[in-house]
Amino acid sequence: MNATLLPRVKICCISSVEEAWMAIHYGASALGLVSAMPSGPGVITEPLIAEIIAAVPPPIATFLLTSQQAADEIITQQRRCGANTLQLVDRVTLDTYTKLRLALPGINLVQVIHVVDETALAAAVHAAPFVDALLLDSGNPNLMVKELGGTGRIHNWEISRVIRNIADVPIFLAGGLTPRNVRQAIEQVAPFGIDVCSGVRTNGRLDETKLKQFFAQVGGIV
Repeated sequence: MNATLLPRVKICCISSVEEAWMAIHYGASALGLVSAMPSGPGVITEPLIAEIIAAVPPPIATFLLTSQQAADEIITQQRRCGANTLQLVDRVTLDTYTKLRLALPGINLVQVIHVVDETALAAAVHAAPFVDALLLDSGNPNLMVKELGGTGRIHNWEISRVIRNIADVPIFLAGGLTPRNVRQAIEQVAPFGIDVCSGVRTNGRLDETKLKQFFAQVGGIV
């Protein structure tokens, strides 16, 4: 799947309507809203997620990050929150994808692939035919307390580049991106989109200066 010259930007860990509008003002194409997770930053309540989503205008994509793995639970959660995109941060079965498609027509599915090592290649190839996009992140679902995102670490971008070349769906790149390294990441991986949380925050809050610097680097303005 060919990358665009200017990647879409998803700002994750949105925690208020004000943060949502700040991200949109600077050019975000998508917003990430984090529901209950075993670990990591940015978790907010489902009523707050629903409130933020209701305030977001089309055509901005609203990504509900869910750690649920059972189709029925994911379906119920999406209906409570109203997101137009589901970001599945843990492994699910192929049957789960089928159930989600049937129950939630028009809702996009994005599967997170945690690039721990080269096993991510097989995971990406396995999931790609059943989803609308893959999101390559730096978590580790194999730990006793799963890391399913928001680690602030980069991973092996060479593996991500290979996945971008072999997967026939758009690729989002996440994991440790900041204004200082995002241009290098774009040049090395050439993703369809990029995803950032902690790299544009200070003390957990969206930082307007960092956000402006981040978009400047994405656009190649130095």
